[in-house]
Amino acid sequence: MSTHSITLKVNGEEHTREVEARLLLVHLIREELELTGTHIGCDTTSCGACTILLNGRPVKSCTMFAVQASGAEIASVEGLATNGNLHPIQEGFTEKHGLQCGYCTPGMMMTTVALLKDNPNPNEEDIRWGVAD
Repeated sequence: MSTHSITLKVNGEEHTREVEARLLLVHLIREELELTGTHIGCDTTSCGACTILLNGRPVKSCTMFAVQASGAEIASVEGLATNGNLHPIQEGFTEKHGLQCGYCTPGMMMTTVALLKDNPNPNEEDIRWGVAD
């Protein structure tokens, strides 16, 4: 298998790796970078457990190759908290018991961060459409 050198910034930290062309971004994040908050759920983009922010936009990392992310800035759920303080979205999910079993929670948090960045005051319909992608 041929490998490709990629460089990307994840949660503010630059990483360079040699990866196979077929390596999925979710596997790079979880296995190479050891950021296990990004979960692997369905591998079909249905569940959203693997959602990260790629250049500020929510992306399901289970259906994107790592080589496609070369040069990008990625934010995972581990990058939300700063200086030991939870991000307001993390606090809100905790306060309102928005965790259920918790498996898809990191992806839902990342989707919510992107939604509120684009629309800081969404109505119920905006929220339903925003998390449905």
